[in-house]
Amino acid sequence: MNSANLSGMEIQGHNLARVLGLWDIVGIVIGGVIGSGIFLVPAGIAAGVKAPLIILAVWVVGGMLSFFGAVSFAELAAAMPEAGGSYIYLREAFGPLLSFLFGWTLFLVIDSGAIATLTVAFTSKYLTHFIALTPLAQKAVCVLFILFLTTVNYLGTRAGANLQNVLTIIKFVALIGICAVIFLFAKGNPAHFVEPSPAGMSGLLGSFGIALVATFWAYKGWESTTYSAGETKNPQKNLPLGLFIGMAAVILLYILANLAYLYVLPAGQIATSTRIAADAMSAAIGPIAASVVSFIILFSIMGAANANVLCAPRVFYAMAKDGAFFKPLAAVHPKYKTPHFAIIALGLWSLLLSVSGTFEQLLAYVVFGQWIFFGLTVSAVFVLRKKRPEMPRPYKTWGYPVTPVIFIAAALFVTINSLINQFKNSMIGLAIILVGLPFYWFWKVRGKGTGAEPGPSA
Repeated sequence: MNSANLSGMEIQGHNLARVLGLWDIVGIVIGGVIGSGIFLVPAGIAAGVKAPLIILAVWVVGGMLSFFGAVSFAELAAAMPEAGGSYIYLREAFGPLLSFLFGWTLFLVIDSGAIATLTVAFTSKYLTHFIALTPLAQKAVCVLFILFLTTVNYLGTRAGANLQNVLTIIKFVALIGICAVIFLFAKGNPAHFVEPSPAGMSGLLGSFGIALVATFWAYKGWESTTYSAGETKNPQKNLPLGLFIGMAAVILLYILANLAYLYVLPAGQIATSTRIAADAMSAAIGPIAASVVSFIILFSIMGAANANVLCAPRVFYAMAKDGAFFKPLAAVHPKYKTPHFAIIALGLWSLLLSVSGTFEQLLAYVVFGQWIFFGLTVSAVFVLRKKRPEMPRPYKTWGYPVTPVIFIAAALFVTINSLINQFKNSMIGLAIILVGLPFYWFWKVRGKGTGAEPGPSA
């Protein structure tokens, strides 16, 4: 054990408890992935590729690429089943600087921004369907929403996981219910599945690629399960299996949902719909559909936000144990066995972003950097097989080396696509990541002063 970890144990005085089982991991995967994407993304994809067969192909390919990433992460999680996920894998493969920049960006924008985005969507887009709220009241609800999730997860990993499981069951069953109602009661047209046919290859590759990027947003969230590897029982088995089951379930559900949408609406109408699930349900049950769908989305959004609050603080906890972040964040609550200060820090920063309204632009900036970290994490599978061949690997990446190579290529595609189509945002995003450099050097110098290093060197 290195000196930083020894220092971390002195700070915390307790260890995180392994309380998460297989179905908790499945719940985090499904609940973390399914937020509002399946209700919002289909319109943009239909507008881009137009042909229903291509629409379905985009969702299948996007799901498979995400699955390839998940099975690669699973090897790393099973080999290094400790809190921190990508932070740990990047540290071991590439050294402490790159891993710090990942954790820094996750805290500053990625997961905090995701929580803020989901919180504001919960309040201003869907809760207001049922209750009229002034702008001030909406901000108050945002505060209460984040405080609720922070408190539940502060009081125990088991409490946060129980809430996650309930919300996941509700949203999963409800989405299946929406599809069943549409197929059983709507007067659909099977011709919508094949008409219009693809109009030729001219421009198809470009539009397919843009649509594929949109599905990556809808499929994102599975990676957060690895952050909680240190609290997973039998992680060598449960993490890979949970990722496999969870991602398979999400892919099948997303394809089923798109088939349901196409059954009642032609691709052209889907492309212009701002509330696709409600419009599809209206064909089956009438005007009440908007209320039914809005109610379901409330649970869906809360589940996605809770997955972030449940898992992300484990990254900051791992950083602090290495002496690479604020020292108190390495503390574990003596009673609840949670990284309570890390949870509070994420909650407060997410709350500030949500009420300030700055999160949407910040989140747009870091999409570029986020996929760089995704690609690098999967490439750690190759680096560590060469660098650490003696490391026990109870699970090895399915389809290796093809599947991780394909995922890395996909991550590279997203990165290049962002550079070409959103160059300014990408450069600002890169600047936000690099702002972490002076903070890294501060903690590194301070760690040397106390005899602790921020993680092993590459």
